[in-house]
Amino acid sequence: MNVGAADQLLPLCFGVAVLKLWDGLDDDLAEDGRAAADVEHPLEVHQLARQFVSELLVVRGMIADFAIHQPDKDGNRIIGEDGKPLFDAVPTTDWGRPETLEHWREMWAAMVNAKFVEKGLACRVDHRSYERQGLDLLPTVHEGVAVRQMEVKSITTDKGDWNRWVKAARKMLGDIRKKIAHLTDWIKAIKEELSKPKGPTLAALLTDYYEGRNAGAWGRNARIGNLKDFAEAVNFLTERGITTLEDLEAHIAAQGERAEALNTSMKAKRDRLNELKELLRLVDLYRDTKPIYDEWKGKRENFEREYEGELRAFHMVRRKLDKYRSPAGKIPVHAWEQEQERLYQEYQAEYEQYKPIQDDLWKLQQVKRNTDTAIRQQEQTRQKRREAER
Repeated sequence: MNVGAADQLLPLCFGVAVLKLWDGLDDDLAEDGRAAADVEHPLEVHQLARQFVSELLVVRGMIADFAIHQPDKDGNRIIGEDGKPLFDAVPTTDWGRPETLEHWREMWAAMVNAKFVEKGLACRVDHRSYERQGLDLLPTVHEGVAVRQMEVKSITTDKGDWNRWVKAARKMLGDIRKKIAHLTDWIKAIKEELSKPKGPTLAALLTDYYEGRNAGAWGRNARIGNLKDFAEAVNFLTERGITTLEDLEAHIAAQGERAEALNTSMKAKRDRLNELKELLRLVDLYRDTKPIYDEWKGKRENFEREYEGELRAFHMVRRKLDKYRSPAGKIPVHAWEQEQERLYQEYQAEYEQYKPIQDDLWKLQQVKRNTDTAIRQQEQTRQKRREAER
């Protein structure tokens, strides 16, 4: 790892060298406990990290040996090969309680944002998830240094493909929402215009628009093209039963509801897929570390020193997987794999349903532009008549 800065902070009551302290901890570790936890800081701000560690951790009697890692060239944090640092709480304190971790995350975000304000930067960080922030966005998954290195070399990965997919879906949904909002505002405005006595209908407006284009067309091909476009617009509206602005408004609202329903369904599937990915990752880690655990049971002390990390990983994974075991003691790996494949296929199918909605809204925007042009032309004609009558 590229370490940008490293430091050690101890409460004042400690007068022991840090390396000596760590050397003496091995004998005190419980089988299912950890004396230390990895806390990573994504920003290269040594002083800010010292402030955070001093005010939030050391003040509680914690010994902090921390390092600030340089990001890779894409700006991602560099972490362990497994993509996620292990964390097991010391059972005699509240340091591993969700409420404590939440408080630390909130305070770190506050300190970082204060530094942004001090530097005159508009960006801000938030320790809460998209869901807790009330943002209806599909989050990406953390890729990790190994995945990023493969992607840089043009080697596609499952996580990389997933994130590209999520970003594309997020962009398409955002585009659909913008179009719906724009068309809805336009309908309100055009309804006010058409609510006036003897206001034109949609068909009349489109007819006026294409007649105006034909009047200004230079040749036969241009007039044929205008006729073709007019026929396509009329067929599009007829196939969907759109004859009035009210029909158009109802159609757009229905498409918006359909897009939101798809988004809700895809979000639920994405959450479950992420959960299954994590469970299957734990299964792989369990399979990798169990032989070491089986060998350790017969050798103990010296073996434990050599394979300390693997044994900690095994105990952590076993605790998390035990609650999923069947009455016969089996972990439902095959069922998870089948569910993952089924959800993935359903997610893909739902994603494909976005495109027709987007195409439909694009054609509606064409109708809108042409209708607006016709209204402007009609207004110009009325204005000229009023001026001629003066």
